[in-house]
Amino acid sequence: MDQNLSQYKIFYEVAKTGNISKAAKELYISQPAISKAIGKLEDSLDTILFTRNSRGVQLTEEGLILFEHTQKAFEELINGELELKRAREFHMGHIRIGVSNTLCRYIMVSYLKSFIEQYPHVKITIESQSTTRTLDMLEQQKIDLGLVAQPRSQKNLVFVPVIEIEDIFVASPSYLENLKLREGQQANVFQCGNIMLLDRANVTRRYIDDYMTLNHIEPNNLLEVTTMDLLIEFARIGLGVGSVIKEFVKDDLEEGRLVQVKLDTPIHKRMVGFVYYSNHLSNTLNTFLEFLHAFAEQKPEQT
Repeated sequence: MDQNLSQYKIFYEVAKTGNISKAAKELYISQPAISKAIGKLEDSLDTILFTRNSRGVQLTEEGLILFEHTQKAFEELINGELELKRAREFHMGHIRIGVSNTLCRYIMVSYLKSFIEQYPHVKITIESQSTTRTLDMLEQQKIDLGLVAQPRSQKNLVFVPVIEIEDIFVASPSYLENLKLREGQQANVFQCGNIMLLDRANVTRRYIDDYMTLNHIEPNNLLEVTTMDLLIEFARIGLGVGSVIKEFVKDDLEEGRLVQVKLDTPIHKRMVGFVYYSNHLSNTLNTFLEFLHAFAEQKPEQT
C-alpha cells in the first residue's frame, strides 16, 4: 500500500458523509485539500471513486468496494483505541511472574493480595518453578518478573530486594532428645542424625551444599525432599533434622514445635527479591514496580 493513510482517512470520511463540505468540517481541513487528496488517491489507484451530483458525491462501484475495506479497517482502529482507553482507565494488563512454590507461599502471596486489591483488572500468570528456570524464562522473555534469592551473577538483571532470609537446621524437641538418648549427649547431629535437604536441583540446596563443604560437614544419613513445606512437616513429626528458612518457621520456633540446631559457623544470610530486565518493561510491569516501591514504604508501618 503506497498511499498515505491520511488519504484513506479522507476518502473514508467523504464516503461516509457523502459530502466534501461535511467531511472538511469533520477533519478540520479545507475543501480544496480534500478534493486534492481524493484526486491523488484516484490517480494512484487508476480508478474513479466518486461521482458528483447536486447533493454532493456518490461512490462508484469501485468506490463501494474500497469503502467496505476502509470501513472495516477504521472500525478496527477505533475499537483498538477504545480498548487501550479502557485498559488505561481500569489498569488492565497482563503480568507473568516466575517463582518457586516456597517463595510463592511465604512471600509472594502477601504482595499479590495487596496488588490485586489495588489493580483487580490486571491478569496475573504465575509460573511455579525453580529459580534456575525462572532466570532462564526471564532471559527468553517468557515471563516479565521473577521472585528469587539474589543471583550471584546478575548480568543485566535489575534486583529489587524484598526480605533477608536465614538458612538454619531445625528438628523437633523429641527427635533431638531421642537422638541424645541413643547416641549420647555429645552426639554430632550431622553424623548421627537423619539430615533432610531439598533435592540437588534446588538453588537453596546448592547454597547449603557449599556451606557444608566449606565447613567440612558430611552427613552420614541424608534424605532429599522436593519442597520446603515437606521439609518443615517432616521436621515437625520428628523424622529428622531439616534445613529450612528461619523466617518460614518463626511460629514453630516461638511455640516450641521446632528447635534450632546450633552451628559452629552460622550460615550467611541471603536476600530475596524481584528480578527483571530493564529493557523488557511493559506498562503493566511498571505499574507493579511502582506498587512494590509503595508497598516497601508502607511495610514498616504495618509490622
